[in-house]
Amino acid sequence: MKKDLLEEIHSLPPLPSSVFELNEYKNIDNTNTTELISIIGKDPLMIITILKIVNSSMFGFKGKIETLERAINLLGINFTISVAIGSAIQNNINGNLLAYAVKNDDFIFSSALASNIVNTWVSNINFDLKNQLLLPAFLQEAGKFIISQVIQKNRKTEEFLLELEETKDATFCEIKYTGYSCARITANIFKQWNLSHNIVIPIAFTDDIQSCPNEFKIKAQILEIVKILCDIRYPLSDKNIEKALEKVVLYGFDVENFLNSIDVIKEVINQNT
Repeated sequence: MKKDLLEEIHSLPPLPSSVFELNEYKNIDNTNTTELISIIGKDPLMIITILKIVNSSMFGFKGKIETLERAINLLGINFTISVAIGSAIQNNINGNLLAYAVKNDDFIFSSALASNIVNTWVSNINFDLKNQLLLPAFLQEAGKFIISQVIQKNRKTEEFLLELEETKDATFCEIKYTGYSCARITANIFKQWNLSHNIVIPIAFTDDIQSCPNEFKIKAQILEIVKILCDIRYPLSDKNIEKALEKVVLYGFDVENFLNSIDVIKEVINQNT
């Protein structure tokens, strides 16, 4: 299946211009929301995804949010940019997640949850680090669309799903069936699109922290923890919180800060579901 994976990656279309406009806007630390609204307003899918997320149980804002301007005010500029770029990239990959037995909306929820965890937890560690990780957190599982397509193409969906049910370990199954983890596939996709090494490298090493270059190691560690928590099949399950907590302890992060952040997020979701 390795050959099929590489073919799928190489056949991906170039990113839409809106992604580069958003990235440029983000890099100049712009606070002009009028310009941001203008960029996002060109892409109806971005608007739909942002409004879907801002109205989700994850945030529990009162009343239905119906305008992009209000969504940006509530989510914040950097969070909104991460969602907008993430939705464009996911649409560019285009596919389904039948091999994982989840819907695309479930994937969007898990991706937004990942950015929300970074926004809530990492802001208490380092504010600049939080801003740097919002986008990689949202994007890091995008390779699952390619993996799902290849699994289906090779008529291995049922077999793959059975393995997922038995092991509850997506990375193990991905490597067993395709030869690559989702992290490696995602990193290769983003490398092809010439995305920043600050996105590509931390994602690439989430499954191999020991080999990660030191300057990116803390980012890869945080992304690994977030990925465990936001498993697309079992987001914020008790078992995954326990697994993530083990990594928090191993990497020397503040346990109380981590658990308090997760409790805040879970409480909001529980109150609105």
